[in-house]
Amino acid sequence: MKKYKRIFTVVVDSLGIGAMPDAAEYGDAGTDTLGHISDRMETFRIPNLQKLGMANLHPLKQVQPCEKPLGYYMEMRERSVGKDTMTGHWEMMGLHITTPFKTFTETGFPKELLDELSKRTGRVIIGNKSASGTEILEELAEEEIATGHMIVYTSADSVLQICGNEETFGLEELYRCCEIARELTMKDEWKVGRVIARPYVGKKKGEFKRTANRHDYALKPYGKTALDVLKSSGLEVISVGKIFDIFDGEGLTESNKSKSSVHGMEQTIEIAKRDFTGLCYVNLVDFDALWGHRRDVAGYAQEIEKFDVKLGELLEELREDDLLIITADHGNDPTYTGTDHTREKVPFLACSPSMTGSGRLEDTDTFAAIGATITDNFELSMPEGTIGSSILDKLV
Repeated sequence: MKKYKRIFTVVVDSLGIGAMPDAAEYGDAGTDTLGHISDRMETFRIPNLQKLGMANLHPLKQVQPCEKPLGYYMEMRERSVGKDTMTGHWEMMGLHITTPFKTFTETGFPKELLDELSKRTGRVIIGNKSASGTEILEELAEEEIATGHMIVYTSADSVLQICGNEETFGLEELYRCCEIARELTMKDEWKVGRVIARPYVGKKKGEFKRTANRHDYALKPYGKTALDVLKSSGLEVISVGKIFDIFDGEGLTESNKSKSSVHGMEQTIEIAKRDFTGLCYVNLVDFDALWGHRRDVAGYAQEIEKFDVKLGELLEELREDDLLIITADHGNDPTYTGTDHTREKVPFLACSPSMTGSGRLEDTDTFAAIGATITDNFELSMPEGTIGSSILDKLV
């Protein structure tokens, strides 16, 4: 008989808690997203994460361990190769990624790829570097509008992004060019996780704004995941934030786009007021996109504090037969060099109003303990070929 009727899994995107044993192979020795943020701040208040055992799991300069945490906690190490969003989330739901998705953060895209993209689209390509969406528009949007050239850029994630002005470039043309880019980047040496259409409006610097007509052309998971098992068994699989894009909609019964991480938590709190049976899977991307990649320690710390307030509201909505899991998908240490993700362990914090015990669990060597635990709860088996072992029997 299932233990929990509803499971909420909230991914605080990039909230790593210390370098993985193999971090040096990725150039990330000594990284520690949460620890270094705490070290750098004069004040850092996270009372709800503290109650869940975060400072018990990871010593923090600003936060005392909790005498009696609300639930259980452990470190999770990533078994897959890589340190990007899709790898982390896919592994959570059972997939073992042995070939990392390509990133072009430091080098830009290869000439061969851009030449073929230019030939197939009939467009001259400008940009070809890692940049934020607002920066690239301020730099190149006027040129694109005047010439019809196409802005192609990337970030620290495995993405190829194309900007297009909705009035002069046109949405349909932007989507056409992105579809060509997606086809080209299916080649192993160019394989990015997502191609993203980034439409915008405005005519001159200071006026440019991205619109809601963004479209992601994502890779589908290469195998069945825990999400597919839940959905095919008639359970609700509700996503909030980037989850739809990360899994290309596979295994989901409902999707909710978020305007921000705070909005994502507000959506989750509203979902918690509803009656359903199954999983609510949440990604909160601002930690990574707004603060980690931009190496903004204070901004990251404030985002965690805002999350902590909303976490308190979510805890109040939990019912006796609910389980809440807080985790992350990789690190992005804002005190580190460069702008890339960092190869780090991630937290696993779990609580339920029905729990009578609490404390540290044995650390796991894969994020897939999450998917295995969720399917086990609903008396289901993980798909063939997936990884991970359930820890459901330890959550008492």
